[in-house]
Amino acid sequence: MYSSLWRAGRRRPIAVVAFMAAAGISLAGCAPGSSGPAADSSDASVDVNTELTSEEVTITIADETGFPVTDKLAEEFTKQHPNVTFEVTRDTFQNLTANAPKLLAGDNPPDLIRLPTIGDTARDGLLANLDPYAEAYGWDAWPESQLAPLRMNDEGTRGSGPLYQVGLGYSVTGIFMNTANAEKLGIDGPPQTMAELEEDLATAKAGGVQPIMAGDKDGVVNFAIQAAMNQYADKEEFLSWMFNEPGSSYATEGNIEGAEVIRTWADKGYFPSDINAIDYFTFVSRFSEGDGLFAFNGNWEAANYQKALGDDVAFFLVPPVEEGGDHVAMGAANSFSVAAGSDDLDTTTYFLDWIHTDPAARQIISDVTGASPGGDPSLEQPSVEEGSLIASALEMAAQVGEENGQVDFMSNTTAGIYAGSIIPESQLLVTSEITGEEFVNRVQAFYESEVSD
Repeated sequence: MYSSLWRAGRRRPIAVVAFMAAAGISLAGCAPGSSGPAADSSDASVDVNTELTSEEVTITIADETGFPVTDKLAEEFTKQHPNVTFEVTRDTFQNLTANAPKLLAGDNPPDLIRLPTIGDTARDGLLANLDPYAEAYGWDAWPESQLAPLRMNDEGTRGSGPLYQVGLGYSVTGIFMNTANAEKLGIDGPPQTMAELEEDLATAKAGGVQPIMAGDKDGVVNFAIQAAMNQYADKEEFLSWMFNEPGSSYATEGNIEGAEVIRTWADKGYFPSDINAIDYFTFVSRFSEGDGLFAFNGNWEAANYQKALGDDVAFFLVPPVEEGGDHVAMGAANSFSVAAGSDDLDTTTYFLDWIHTDPAARQIISDVTGASPGGDPSLEQPSVEEGSLIASALEMAAQVGEENGQVDFMSNTTAGIYAGSIIPESQLLVTSEITGEEFVNRVQAFYESEVSD
């Protein structure tokens, strides 16, 4: 059923970059050596050695609980280079985030630390500026969009300035489609434009199938909201706002147009009637049980949806407005930083480069996390089961990386914007209680109150 659906009729699958290498993450920005505040003179004069030491070295990693990929990567690196061993400590995500400044400022900071946000740790000089290493290792071959969210300038604006993080895997979002439901409805493949997506939603509604399975008790309908906005917004304007650039605004013509699309979908009954009572777990469970034609979500659910639905599910990028246009998709790095006080900067950065270039390491990223391994798009893609959702996700990541179209999640824009504004306002939007323009203006007002503090 899966394969016949993708061969038929008016459409061809969007993800056609068969097993190309991995994608970039969010937004366009400054690659190493591009514009933006330069590193200070001490950073510029760092003596970088890209040859792995032959001495006995122990690299310390502070990671979050439930993130086993660092153990697997460390095991493989030591297997290849026995003189380098690792000590991995773990704490809850909440504790690790709260304690990161203290850990980094200590007398014996971890060499590598899971750090979801850069914040004051860079301004306080606690993170290593990785630009000299990026230049030495040739990371300028990576998509600009992959590294931009991991940069921050002296004013605290992300997207430009020194590189303070890299990812251990990179996510990509799109649309999951129940192909069994699609076939029953006479839908012959993934939509190639937003207009075709609208047609399919109408067909599902008329055929008694839930058009979009979504939930908004905890805000996850914003996968769909931002996906729609991405197709109409000016990407650079949107990213400027996400990166807190002075004078940037959420209340743009493109964002309003995308939000109005969501209001139209709400008016037509394309979302579940109890959407604001559905949390993420319930949303995923319902789609896994066959409820719905489409679900907006990320590659992290690929394996679970495959297990639940078998061959009756496909995964593809959100289609552009114009057929053949470039794609825009949300995603984020599993971001790690190197401590400025690390005793083994050269070895730690060698390890980071190895993660992005070594075939075994790239395979581990794919196998353990289901994410794209990132790095140079010309590198060979990890081996995955042909026709699987993870294979589709890797192809999608490669495609959006080639098109430089991956952007950050708008929920990451400020510390309080998701819970304080995006969730409550989206709950009103998807139940037709406010317009798209009101949604955008309300979120912008909250944003301004936060950035002015």
